[in-house]
Amino acid sequence: MPIEIPKPLRATAVSSIQRYFAENMEEPIGNIAADGLLDYFLQEIGPLVYNQAISDAQTRMQQRAAELDIELHEEPMQYWIKADRGRKSR
Repeated sequence: MPIEIPKPLRATAVSSIQRYFAENMEEPIGNIAADGLLDYFLQEIGPLVYNQAISDAQTRMQQRAAELDIELHEEPMQYWIKADRGRKSR
């Protein structure tokens, strides 16, 4: 599944790459070259980041699912226990 970036964000990313080159490299990079570099990173490195994010989210969801019984547990057969407590406090 290719990673797609909406056009406005893609333009911002290309501008960011150009600025990075202007401020940190000896040679500036043009718009077409920056767009190509962005494509390269999205195809080559993007899946690594994406897969790690999915793995992290999956781990967190599994942790949360394991905690459901603790967070949402209700003791059964509590009506008379609660009713008796209410009578004693009167």
